[in-house]
Amino acid sequence: MDYDREKRTIRINKELNELDKFAFEFLKIVEKYTEYVIISGYVSIILGRSRATEDIDVFIKKISKEKFCKLYKELKKKGFWCLNAEDENELWDFLESKMAIRFSKENFPIPNFEVKFPKDYLDRSSFEDKIEVVIKNKILFISSLERHIAFKEEYLGSDKDFEDAKHIEELFREKIDKSKVNKLKELIKRRKENEAKKNFYEAGQN
Repeated sequence: MDYDREKRTIRINKELNELDKFAFEFLKIVEKYTEYVIISGYVSIILGRSRATEDIDVFIKKISKEKFCKLYKELKKKGFWCLNAEDENELWDFLESKMAIRFSKENFPIPNFEVKFPKDYLDRSSFEDKIEVVIKNKILFISSLERHIAFKEEYLGSDKDFEDAKHIEELFREKIDKSKVNKLKELIKRRKENEAKKNFYEAGQN
């Protein structure tokens, strides 16, 4: 595995498993309509961590409703279905409300893609430092290593998340920008504080 930090490219020599094939098939369709970036657990898995997962989380850049409907129709045509609903207007409302929608191969709920629009600057900035991963001349885009570590350790924080972060830290030990990790953690802390205040306020209104 070779990581060119300047070019923000990781080249991997591996055989594609069924989860990888599922990811490439889905994202090949998505990228015709908008940009995407993979986040969370599958980042560690595609980079060699040995563990199972039922879903792949991905941000897509916000697009028009018309363009989303075209994307949705092509996904259906290619054998994907949405677990949340079938009506495209309802699915658009989910995305507009900053909620995720899930897609899988028809009649097979697992594995699935969890697709959502970025909800704030912190999410949107994941497109600015994304990394290109190349496997057998196929390309997909993942969040930066530093962003992955920061969210796993500061925002999510389960044992599984810490192990995901540890895998990346050990694999790319000399190429991780620790100051960037710490800066992202500070931004995440502020988000958590703002979310807590919002939840407290909303609870008081009920």
